[in-house]
Amino acid sequence: MNKDLVITKGKTFTRVVRWEGPPFVYKAISAIPNTAPATVTANAHGIPDGWRVAIVSVQGMNEINALNDPPSDSDYHQATVESVNAVSFNDINPAEFGVYSSGGYLKYPTPVSLAGFTARMTIRSDYGGDSLLELTSSSGITLDDTAKTITVTITAAQTAAFAFTGAVYDLELVSGSGVVTELLRGAITVLDEATT
Repeated sequence: MNKDLVITKGKTFTRVVRWEGPPFVYKAISAIPNTAPATVTANAHGIPDGWRVAIVSVQGMNEINALNDPPSDSDYHQATVESVNAVSFNDINPAEFGVYSSGGYLKYPTPVSLAGFTARMTIRSDYGGDSLLELTSSSGITLDDTAKTITVTITAAQTAAFAFTGAVYDLELVSGSGVVTELLRGAITVLDEATT
């Protein structure tokens, strides 16, 4: 997937990446009260905190449903896990929606297990060009299989030393058997900092 990044010199850069895979997971909804933020009850939902989730096929509270099937990016909302049976969505206020009557599903892409993987990311002057910074699972990239997150961190000291204003990067995951999967790639823009 293409994702351009903006990094400010002298500032710590952090980006959390979540690896989604097929198939979609559907968890049946049993309740949505008309209170903000939207809190959805779906027993044993299995959603990691921060995962993107769409709401589909709800009866009564039709306004909460995704507009597209399959969902487009704008149909997804970041979930906050409240319990093993409930998630909330801070960007949805159902106070003036219709009253939930029945049905519906939380629909989300399967979180890919990070167990047995390592990660690597290289910033280059251009694809095939000089290496400007390399990050790995042991230096700058943290894999958390419980949270299903890949966290990329470039320290303030590293960004302060950047002598370039533009570059490219790719982020790859490598399985224990050596299979390499590219998760992200794109351009990097480096901005000067105002406060030093």
